[in-house]
Amino acid sequence: MGTEMDKYLEKAEVLIEALPYIQRFNRRIIVVKYGGSAMVDENLKKRVIQDVTLLKLVGFKPIIVHGGGKEISRWVGKVGMEPHFINGLRVTDEDTMEIAEMVLNKVNKSLVQMVQELGVKAVGISGKDGGLMTVEKKYSDGKDIGFVGEITEVNPKILYDLLEKDFLPIICPVGLDKEFNTYNINADDAACAVAKAVNAEKLAFLTDIEGVYKDPEDKSTLISELTISEAHKLIEDGFIGGGMLPKLNNCIDAIDNGVSRVHIMDGRIPHCLLLEIFTNRGIGTAILSEGEGRYYHGDE
Repeated sequence: MGTEMDKYLEKAEVLIEALPYIQRFNRRIIVVKYGGSAMVDENLKKRVIQDVTLLKLVGFKPIIVHGGGKEISRWVGKVGMEPHFINGLRVTDEDTMEIAEMVLNKVNKSLVQMVQELGVKAVGISGKDGGLMTVEKKYSDGKDIGFVGEITEVNPKILYDLLEKDFLPIICPVGLDKEFNTYNINADDAACAVAKAVNAEKLAFLTDIEGVYKDPEDKSTLISELTISEAHKLIEDGFIGGGMLPKLNNCIDAIDNGVSRVHIMDGRIPHCLLLEIFTNRGIGTAILSEGEGRYYHGDE
């Protein structure tokens, strides 16, 4: 009987530990960038959606921004088109853009469906809806990479309207330029732009890495917390390379524009989002504005 009771007490303790975080983030907007393996593996997908739905039900205001690169590649292959890359970036010609938009909308509605199944009202939109994201053509080192957009403006009105009516917005990263041409947008860029526009309390990146390392070859150098100045120093000292560099620059940019905290975490860990938000332990790397209190030292 004792062990049964211990189990129940443990559950109660978990809930009590979560309480200050629930109070702190109640009615606050949290943007979740959803990508990587967590989008491909059906079990992980379910867990992420459960996490976000739970956040919604305990009073947070989550917004999901998703990618779909792997799925786009799969469909481009299916129709027998050869992908072209410049500087490691996929060139999005008109045909590829057409497939990308179809695939991203398919992904979008499957996420809506999963949230609805859990009893929360979700609405899937793209950057086209309500003029949410306006873009201009993006170049890679002066090279033309096709219909890839750089966000110039975010009009969050449609998001505020949806949140106010208690919907969970799920955003697909496609936008229009001033001439109303369709562009694909990097999902990390889209998540940052949205988080800035709605002054999110938190921006969480679900990725396929554990977080930011001082030395990517040495797993023991995972950094749990970084202030903006520390992040700048890591970049200047040449510790950050590859795909992490644009991600970290995005995080810094988001915090410079009013987002309180940005988290980079491993979406392959089941329920990483709940562990990150509701416990003192912290998972992955938290990037904080200079004024933000340190998180994991019992000060909450």
